[in-house]
Amino acid sequence: MEGLSVSVEEREILHRVNLEIKDGEVHALFGPNGSGKTSLLMAIMGVPSYRVREGRIFFKGEDITNLPLDERARRGIGLLFQRPPTIRGLRTRKLVEICSRGRADVEELASYLELGKFLDRDVNYGFSGGEIKRAELLQLLAQDPDLALIDEPESGVDLESVVLIGEAINHLLKKDIHLRERRKIPKKAGLIVTHTGHILDYVRVDRAYVMCDGRIGCSGHPQELLEQIRKMGYEECIRCHLQES
Repeated sequence: MEGLSVSVEEREILHRVNLEIKDGEVHALFGPNGSGKTSLLMAIMGVPSYRVREGRIFFKGEDITNLPLDERARRGIGLLFQRPPTIRGLRTRKLVEICSRGRADVEELASYLELGKFLDRDVNYGFSGGEIKRAELLQLLAQDPDLALIDEPESGVDLESVVLIGEAINHLLKKDIHLRERRKIPKKAGLIVTHTGHILDYVRVDRAYVMCDGRIGCSGHPQELLEQIRKMGYEECIRCHLQES
């Protein structure tokens, strides 16, 4: 992303954001609620209500700033929503089959995420928080994107589910494969949005950023940044951001 500014209903949410994620890297985006983290993911994915006012988005060397959402998905970008909808009348199995385009073993993936008995239920209908997040990950694993955008994977999820979700994200991003073997497979990239940072206890992340008021304020080692946030809170990040502005 180069100088990316994004608005929703004529209100500018993101202000000249610059960010680069290389092949094989997984980055984390911290920030207080309402700072623009989710908006950034939506803009990358091309959700229509998030309008790019200026700047550009590149993916695999191609300018995708004006591409529609479905074309971005076809090129290999996938999104795990923070609050996915319930879809009555559509079975989970059918949605996962659509995501996989016949390339994945749906039963095997569902078993891995302990969702086998949910395949023939309507999407997210009557699911718990952890089950919804696992169902979202099931769709993402079936899609097998080259860039995974993951929004608050630990939000509203019990500890047992967080562990399983963390394992599944590592598997999706090929972080559970030995480095020597990883060189032989297509590289995956990821951007994980998190408010609490709990998911970093289970997912290997290469770099992290803090977003405040629609701008990226600082970046660094994920655990070091998280330790500072846990010690001093986001209020200190906001004060630092205001001083720099």
